[in-house]
Amino acid sequence: MTQLSRRAAEMAATFMIGDGLLGLLQPSRHIALWQERAGGAQWLVRPFIGRPTLRRAYGVAQIAAGLALAARQRAITERS
Repeated sequence: MTQLSRRAAEMAATFMIGDGLLGLLQPSRHIALWQERAGGAQWLVRPFIGRPTLRRAYGVAQIAAGLALAARQRAITERS
């Protein structure tokens, strides 16, 4: 894995953790932000409209996946 792809994976992990945390703590506000005229992202939040508990659960999954991705990148870096 190249240094550039490691950095891209780390950036993706950071995004996943941050977006997951916002979705966990402020699901309704976060969904409302992306509901309209969001450059195509509005279809991603459609399943969560009016369902803050579902968005919170998805937020937990995002955080876990982001942390797993970041941990994997650290392990690869340590072997290099």
